Amino acid sequence: MVVRLSKILLMAAIALWLALVAFGNLTDYGSNWPFVQHVLSIDTIFPGAAIHYRAITSPWAQRMAYALIIAVETVAAVLCCLGAWRLWRARTAGSATFHRAKRLGVLGITTGMLLWLGGFIAVGGEWFGMWMSTQWNGLEAAFRFVVVLLIALVHLGQREEELDE
Repeated sequence: MVVRLSKILLMAAIALWLALVAFGNLTDYGSNWPFVQHVLSIDTIFPGAAIHYRAITSPWAQRMAYALIIAVETVAAVLCCLGAWRLWRARTAGSATFHRAKRLGVLGITTGMLLWLGGFIAVGGEWFGMWMSTQWNGLEAAFRFVVVLLIALVHLGQREEELDE
């Protein structure tokens, strides 16, 4: 039962974390807005870099990208929250039932990993050259998100034994 409670609490903590990230971006939109603008504009990377043609400078397109980021953060948070709830409800069930209850949590964590690995590290870091910016480089934070989520996914994915009767 301790391992199950560990997974439930971990899932709840991740749901809280992702919800706070999304809530922060919604209620303090302006704090991360310049980050999105500069990364997409590619205006702080090496001056001689040959990727400046990839820049997105349209304010409309930049706002849509930021809205998409916030939407994906929100979806990941909601899925993790629902996943924690399903795990809680299945905490005393058989091993197969508890394992099936992990599905939404796995989907939520995967959604978060796709955002920070695919969106920030791959697209932001490589396509928009965020790694070249000393001021607007979010790769370290994105890597931290990916590592925490990956470790949680591994822990969550492990099967448990049947509960003692």
